[in-house]
Amino acid sequence: MADIKALDKEYIVGTYGRFDLVAESGSGAVCIDADGKEYIDFTSGIGVNSLGFCDPGWVKAVTEQLSKIQHISNLFYTEPCVKVAELLVKRTGMSKVFFANSGAEANEVAIKAARKYSNNKYGDDTNHIVTLENSFHGRTMATITATGQDGYHKDFYPFVQGFSYAKANDIEDLYAKVTEETCAVMIELVQGEGGVMNLDKEYVKAVEAYCRQEDMMFIIDEVQTGVGRTGHLFAFQAFDVKPDIVTFAKGIGGGLPIGGALFSETAAEILKPGDHGTTYGGNPVACAGAYEVLSRIDDEFLAEVRAKGDYFREKLSAVDEVESISGMGLMIGIKLKEKAAKDVVGAALAEGLLLLTAKDKVRLLPPLNITYDEIDKGLAILEKLL
Repeated sequence: MADIKALDKEYIVGTYGRFDLVAESGSGAVCIDADGKEYIDFTSGIGVNSLGFCDPGWVKAVTEQLSKIQHISNLFYTEPCVKVAELLVKRTGMSKVFFANSGAEANEVAIKAARKYSNNKYGDDTNHIVTLENSFHGRTMATITATGQDGYHKDFYPFVQGFSYAKANDIEDLYAKVTEETCAVMIELVQGEGGVMNLDKEYVKAVEAYCRQEDMMFIIDEVQTGVGRTGHLFAFQAFDVKPDIVTFAKGIGGGLPIGGALFSETAAEILKPGDHGTTYGGNPVACAGAYEVLSRIDDEFLAEVRAKGDYFREKLSAVDEVESISGMGLMIGIKLKEKAAKDVVGAALAEGLLLLTAKDKVRLLPPLNITYDEIDKGLAILEKLL
């Protein structure tokens, strides 16, 4: 383990504050380090390993595709890409899909599509986008600018122009931020990196109505909330709204890099050949993994996600140190009364439990198929520390 850490420090750019764990293998919600110590995983790679570590069905799907063809450019057709697109469209009521490799890339294409829609219809100056304070949309130059957190807006000037930030759950402030140049509003339904903060359903419906009234693209970033995380295939389905563009990534690949954007019939024909592209988007191996994930996340599976989320909340609510719990399904934020979240996360690692933080909260993003036995083992550690 010491050798791996030393090599990491010597050869890898230090953009991550790594925890003191060298992961070597895993199964389900159990991670095993290089010394053979086991950890209950309540992080799933920040919401990526939706079926946990090395799920047999997922491994089979990916390895079978690897033995057929691992990559060919988007100048040609491949079956896995089409099959995933069909599942996504039929299960969301959206119209078409663009595949990328990450959440930031997915949000980039949403931004470009919204600007092209309004530029073609109302002129080149119609390119302004409103996002929300406390949001997070990625780390590219456009998506970091779209992110409504001052902490990210330093050191990299000049930023991409044309973004403003409205207060979450305050429709009057959104009205005040929209101008004649506004082409879109982009929101997360649960602000993950911003502290697992829920938006109100009435607010989201008001945003949708305002976008329809003003002919602005209504974009929902579901990079973290999508693909079963909230107990719904996509969180917008629980809010009774129909966005123009929905972005996704993280959990859909089950561990491989894949993201994308779903377009409604209003937005499906905006982008034409040459407007956008990506070398790896729709990669056959990543799509084989995504098809396995989507095929498994049926109504019964989603009901289990909601039940497990309720189980977490019931157990955690009984802990004196817990002040409040936010989020949906298996996307859980825990606000503590006295203890610092980062201290709890560090102490949990030593006890064999992997946790995350989000602002001042402890954040849980366990695998969607985590067992109750694994939940109980992890919660026993967390409850002891709290």
